[in-house]
Amino acid sequence: MRRTLYLGACLSLLGLIFLCLAWELWLAPLRPGGSWMALKALPLLAPLLGVLNGRRYTYQWASMLILAYLAEGVMRAASESGLAGALALAEALLALVFFGSAVFYARSSRSA
Repeated sequence: MRRTLYLGACLSLLGLIFLCLAWELWLAPLRPGGSWMALKALPLLAPLLGVLNGRRYTYQWASMLILAYLAEGVMRAASESGLAGALALAEALLALVFFGSAVFYARSSRSA
């Protein structure tokens, strides 16, 4: 079970990084040619090594960081339509998968 949570967290975090970059640079940027909103992927790089190495503390604080991406995805999915709305829904789903995986991984890895 712990391995599944680890893989879920790693894959959803990597997917979210690539989604944020692709969304704001190529797929549906706010301005033609890309936008500075692509910088929203930078905070996701901070927990990347800790998540890949399975560090419990990183999972704990990253689960709080990811809530901002969940909120953005939900808000933009509700306010935008077309491709941008679908990308926002994908962002919310990836953030939700990471949140669940991170919380349960941190819980399962605590010492007795």
